[in-house]
Amino acid sequence: MKGIKFIIAGILFGIVMSKSEAISWFRIQEMFRFQDFHMYGIIGTAVVLGTIATFLIKKFKLRDYQGNPIVFTPKEKSIPRYIIGGTIFGLGWALTGACPGPMFVNIGYSYWAIFIAIAGALSGTYLYGAIKDRLPH
Repeated sequence: MKGIKFIIAGILFGIVMSKSEAISWFRIQEMFRFQDFHMYGIIGTAVVLGTIATFLIKKFKLRDYQGNPIVFTPKEKSIPRYIIGGTIFGLGWALTGACPGPMFVNIGYSYWAIFIAIAGALSGTYLYGAIKDRLPH
């Protein structure tokens, strides 16, 4: 029962994703065709909320659920890693009409074809882990 708060958070996340239509491949295709602001509004809201949450975590020195301090380690900035990774992620997102979070919400809606996209995402993650030492970081 220790993990019940995480299950509830996941259920709430799924409800928000479905009610905001962020799981709709049609909305995602509209975004990539620059036909509608809907998804950009959702993504923009997430960026603003993430920025505010990060600021508050740093300001109040908040801790995780085990009591450990939350530490933000700076990442090495290199342009190729973001261009290559972003392009691969964006292509997968555009081709499948789903990004990682909403993929699992689609399972809840019984869209069984999404398992193909999940298999591709897991394969890509495994492939990255296998060759990450040879990639530009």
